[in-house]
Amino acid sequence: MKLADWTFRAFHDGRFKLDGGAMFGVVPKIFWEKHHPADDHNRIDLDLRCLLAEQGDRRILVDTGMGDRWAPKQLDIFALVRRPNQLVAELAEAGITRESITDVILTHLHFDHAGGALRRRDDGGLEPVFPNARHWVQKRHWEWADHPSERDRASFRDEDFKALKEKGDLQLVDGAKEIMPGVRVTPISGHTPGQQMVEFLTDEGSLAYVADLIPFLSQVHVPWIMGFDLNPLLTVTEKKQFLTRAAEDGIVLVFEHDPVHEAATVKFSEGKFVPDEVFLLADRKGNGNP
Repeated sequence: MKLADWTFRAFHDGRFKLDGGAMFGVVPKIFWEKHHPADDHNRIDLDLRCLLAEQGDRRILVDTGMGDRWAPKQLDIFALVRRPNQLVAELAEAGITRESITDVILTHLHFDHAGGALRRRDDGGLEPVFPNARHWVQKRHWEWADHPSERDRASFRDEDFKALKEKGDLQLVDGAKEIMPGVRVTPISGHTPGQQMVEFLTDEGSLAYVADLIPFLSQVHVPWIMGFDLNPLLTVTEKKQFLTRAAEDGIVLVFEHDPVHEAATVKFSEGKFVPDEVFLLADRKGNGNP
């Protein structure tokens, strides 16, 4: 997809499964399973969709998936399906080397978003997968991840971010900010303190990678939020505020975890937000583009 001189492409680090009840909180299964069929363990499919945004000599990757560093027991728990180095391999197949990535924006540091930022060297140590990239994280979230609550401690892996601080080019962002021309990050803290939504701004429109604010297209419906959210009422407020703006401005939403639906615009109809146009980034061109 193109907006002005930006080009957007989706890449994947595989798929995994999580408990459907955890992904939908108090929403009864009879409703969500129509959109997300569960397996015998009540798990539903989640994609690990990352976004590559290119403009001139900038190559910006948003989130990095789960990566390779998983034991057999964990692979079984999460039913993780991916080929070795999948994200890097997909990029390479598109002619993009990992060394050419200039920036990695991590929406937050949960293992399914930041696990692919580091890789194991032959000597057992860790190194950044994208060695020449600046890595952007909200300062508040970095501090939270360093001292998480008992409720969400299992969502973080210390080595995923502590090694990044030691070996990578870490940029801690304090609040909403345009971190580079046309790239704005906004804290959204209902899911976890200091998660950041990433928006790409152009004169022809905006595109937002909504991360765990709206993991699935089905969760455009405001009350459908995750049981994982630490502050669910704040998530509801943040969703309503963002979706109001998205509907008014025609913002393109890119979904990180939806295994079927990649991107959409939204509208307000009959008292609720609903999908408007649903599409693949590769199939849609921005206004004014051929």
